[in-house]
Formats: sequence, C-alpha cells, structure tokens
Amino acid sequence: RLATVPPVTMAALTVSMNAVSSSLSFKARVGNATSLKPRAVVRPTRTRAKSAARADLEPDNISVLVAGGSGVAMDVVRQLTADGTWVTVLQRKNDDRAEIEKMGAFLSKGDALVDKDIKKAFDLVEEYDAVVSTIGGTPAEPTADSVGNIKLIEAAVAKGKAQGRMPKFVLVTSIGTGDSKGAPPPAVYEALKPVLEEKVKAEDMLKQLCLEHGMPFVIVRPGGLKTAPATGTG
Repeated sequence: RLATVPPVTMAALTVSMNAVSSSLSFKARVGNATSLKPRAVVRPTRTRAKSAARADLEPDNISVLVAGGSGVAMDVVRQLTADGTWVTVLQRKNDDRAEIEKMGAFLSKGDALVDKDIKKAFDLVEEYDAVVSTIGGTPAEPTADSVGNIKLIEAAVAKGKAQGRMPKFVLVTSIGTGDSKGAPPPAVYEALKPVLEEKVKAEDMLKQLCLEHGMPFVIVRPGGLKTAPATGTG
C-alpha cells in the first residue's frame, strides 16, 4: 500500500523517529515473544526460533535488516533495538560500528550497489521479518536511490521465497515522488529532481514485485526527518 503521508509513520518536517518503527505495522506476529534473551554485543551468526505466524509484527524479538547511513537509518536502529528487535545494519562505513554493537545489533559492512554485499547481509540471518531501507544518493549521484533500493527489494523477495514467507519492506523515499510531485515548492523540486526521479523507479519496482509475490510493504515519503524537534504525532 502507498502512503504519501503515512498514517502510522513520519509526518513531514516535524516527525519523530518513533513513527519509523511504527511504520512496520507491528501487531503480534511472534506467537510466544514474552521474553527476549540477553544478546551479545557481537553476533556473527544468529538463528531465531520459528513461531506460528499471525496477522502482523510486534517489534519484540523479531529480526529486521536496516539499510542506510548514519542519519535516519541509525534513528530507526535505536528505536527498534530499544523495543527488543534483533537488528542487522547494512552500511558502507564503520563509523557507527561501536554504537551499533553497543545496542546489541550487528553491522554488515557493504554497499547496496554491490550484489555480494547485499547477499552477505541477507545471508547473515536465517529469517528476516522486515527490511527497512533509507538508502539515498545526491542530486549529483542519485544511482543508489533507484539501483541500490531495487537490489534490496529484489533480495528481500528472494529471501522471502527461501524462508517460506515474505518479509515486510519499508521504503523511505521523499515527498515529491510519484503523486506527491506537486507538494514541494517548484524550486525545491527542481533542485532534487534527479534524486526524486530515481526514487520513483524504486517505488514502482517495489509495488510491482510486492503485487507479484505478495510481499507486504510501506512507502514513507517524508518532507523532512530531522529539521525540527520531534512532535510525536507522526
């Protein structure tokens, strides 16, 4: 489903990152997740006990792959780990490794534009309940907005087939994509046009593959994520 202004996620310009973890629509998938075992700081490999599937997801004791840099992606990781989620982070650099491991998450260092790096991140965990991508480029080099995200989406579909159920995919793009093209001021849209056009390609591929394979998804189109204090109303 497509949410230009997501009802359970981030409101433009003043959003709290509480809403990003909420965008996973966690409503009790894990049947017996009343306790979460203490987690080592570094988990090179992990397996998670299978449980009967229910309607949706509860963040406690599920496994989520978060792809993105030090900004929004790290806010997502902080929220999810605080709620008891087992998080793997796909990042190109080691800058956040210490904080990631201190939170009990695991860093899979790699580039979303490189197939083997994506495969490593997906193979690290036996099953993923959800994948969150905040990956994006710049107007000068927007390739990651389309190619990087599409590679992640395709890998999520493949993972879903391998594990026997599709993970939920949360794609964070931007206001100004798709049918929200008229939302930003014209000058802002023109400045960001190279990026926005590539994000549309990722959104379209996500919708297509989710329709074909039954993978649940959410598209988040924020106008700004860290431009003002959080309101908690997202």
